[in-house]
Amino acid sequence: MKIRIKRINEDGITKVETSGEIKEVLINEEFLNPNEESVSLCFKGKNSSGIIELKTEEFENIYNSIKKRLHLIKGFKVIR
Repeated sequence: MKIRIKRINEDGITKVETSGEIKEVLINEEFLNPNEESVSLCFKGKNSSGIIELKTEEFENIYNSIKKRLHLIKGFKVIR
């Protein structure tokens, strides 16, 4: 997995790029607010680690987008 972040601060634009492997996927539940569930992707690289937290709506949008295009990956053939 590669992560690229562009952030604007006082000095200008800062770009950060890192890579790693997804180690764990967590589903966070709120007992007091059941509508505020989230999905956390925990990753660890050689020199970096972090957590990407997604709302359930964001995760469902990503899942549906990938689901529609998954057939393109499975049907790949090399023609020489």
